[in-house]
Amino acid sequence: MSHKKTLVSGIKPTGRLHVGNYFGAIKQFIDLSNSHESFVFIADLHALTSVHNPEVMRRNILDIAASYIVLGLDPEKTTIFVQSAVPAHSQLAWIFNCITTMPYLMRAHAFKDAEAKSKEINVGVFGYPLLMAADILLYDAHVVPVGNDQKQHVEIARDTAQKFNKIFGDVFTLPEPLILNEVGIVPGTDGQKMSKSYNNTIGIFDTDTEIKVAVMKIPTDSRGVEEVKDPETCKVFALHKLFADEIELAELRERYVGAKIGYKESKEILAANISRFVEPFRNKKAEVDADPKKLIEILTAGAEHARTVSNRKILAIEEAVGISLK
Repeated sequence: MSHKKTLVSGIKPTGRLHVGNYFGAIKQFIDLSNSHESFVFIADLHALTSVHNPEVMRRNILDIAASYIVLGLDPEKTTIFVQSAVPAHSQLAWIFNCITTMPYLMRAHAFKDAEAKSKEINVGVFGYPLLMAADILLYDAHVVPVGNDQKQHVEIARDTAQKFNKIFGDVFTLPEPLILNEVGIVPGTDGQKMSKSYNNTIGIFDTDTEIKVAVMKIPTDSRGVEEVKDPETCKVFALHKLFADEIELAELRERYVGAKIGYKESKEILAANISRFVEPFRNKKAEVDADPKKLIEILTAGAEHARTVSNRKILAIEEAVGISLK
C-alpha cells in the first residue's frame, strides 16, 4: 500500500490550454507526480454548465487528454481519466447536496460573479462547488494544487468534509490547498489572471504568428526607449519571468532600469522566447492527435483505476449515511 500523499486536480474541457494552465497547474502536476499518488481528471461534468454541443465536448475532452500527455503527464505515474467515467463523483455530489444549505452555496465566487452579471444561472453552476468537493474528497486528497484565487474551492471541500464527519462520523480526509508562491497567478496579456473568460490568453500550442500578435497587444505605458521603466509593474516583464532564464532576465532588468530598451523590443524578445518554449509541445501534439485510439486507451485505463479507488470510498460513505443494506 502506498504511503504517498494523494493529489487530486482537474481541468474543464472548455477550450485549448494556455500557458497559464501549464505554469499554474499542469507543471505542478508533473513535478509532484513522483512524490504523490496523483489523480488528474478531465472535468467534463463541470464543463456541462456551459458546453452544450456534444461534438465540441468530445473534441475538447480528447484535446485536453492529448495536451496532458504532450506537456509531460506520465500515465504510468498519474491516473488520468474523464470525470464522468467514474459515477461515484456524481453520487457523492448528491449526498453533499443533501447536507448543504442554499445560503452557504450562495457565498461561492462563481455564483456571485454570475449573479452580478445578471445571468440566468443554471443549477449546475449553483451546485458545482459540491461536485468539486466530491472530486477532491472521493480520493482522500491531501493536497489540491490551486491558484491564489481558487482557494475557496478547497475551503468548501474542507467545510463539507467537516460537516459530513460531524453528522455521520469520521469518513473524509481534510484536504489542503497547494499553492506554489513562485507561480501564484500567471498574468494574461492584460495583466489580469490569464483566463479564457478574460480573452487574454497565449495558447500553449499557438503558432509563432498567433503568439506574436497576442504579445504585441500587451498594454504598456508611454515611456520611450531612453526612459527608465519599472520591471515590477510592467505586464510584459511579468511574463518574461516565466520564459527568460536567470541571465537573460537579469539583463532585461538592467536594461529596463537603465533606460536601454523599448517596450516593442521587450515584446519581441518575449514572443521569441515563448515560441521557442512551446515549439516542442506543438510538434509532439500533432503526433499525439494523430492516434486518438491510444488516448482513449489511456483514459479507459485511468478510469478503471479511479473507479476501483472511488468505489471503495463510496462503500464506506453509503454505510455511514445508511443507504447500504449489507
